[in-house]
Amino acid sequence: MPARKSSRRPPRDAVLPAELLFRRVSGLRRDSESVRRLVLIQAFLILPAIAAGCGGSSNNATPATSTQAATTPAPRPAQTTTAPGGPGALQAEANAAAAGDIPDNQVFLVFRNGSAGYSMKYPEGWAQQGSEDTVVFRDKNNIVRIVVDRATAPTAATVARELRLKGLTVQAAPQVISLSGSRAFKVVYSTESAPNAVTGKRVTLVVDRYYLWRAGRRAVVDLGTPQGVDNVDAYRLMIESFRWR
Repeated sequence: MPARKSSRRPPRDAVLPAELLFRRVSGLRRDSESVRRLVLIQAFLILPAIAAGCGGSSNNATPATSTQAATTPAPRPAQTTTAPGGPGALQAEANAAAAGDIPDNQVFLVFRNGSAGYSMKYPEGWAQQGSEDTVVFRDKNNIVRIVVDRATAPTAATVARELRLKGLTVQAAPQVISLSGSRAFKVVYSTESAPNAVTGKRVTLVVDRYYLWRAGRRAVVDLGTPQGVDNVDAYRLMIESFRWR
């Protein structure tokens, strides 16, 4: 009777033969390599599909855009000054020394205002105040002021309205004149200074005002003289020397 093979497994702490141990380890290595190859094959098959899906979604997606308007400001139109925004009246100083006529041999210099774009003669030695759009030349109560702003061409109606709104005492209504071949307006008004702190006397100033205009720029020139002083010739020389630049 043939001998039966024992089906009993060797005890857990038994020492297995080297060839059996090697056979089992080799089998495990083969299984691990098979699993690894299978995972790699599946990865190669799945990755192209994922990439295609991502590419399609990125192509179909609408790119994010900003709806905020550009911050570059739009060009502003040239600023214009309406008649009520014109300069007010000249004011004499009651405490100033009495002013006399401008002498016939007075030397005149040329004042050039590059920022406001004009030039005009003025008496040498007179004090200058201001710059750019508003300049004042003064000797005691002989006062000359030039104000340049942006405005439409003046008319007799706008000039009269401006004077009325400023509360000026007009002695001669606006009249059209020609200065250096250009149309201009002349008006005469008077003002009174505050009373002198000691004597209580006031100084009355008679002012020749001229409105000149060119290409959107308006110049208002005030030539003030204390009442009783004669500066007609000197002031005529000054206003006729006005030139736009």
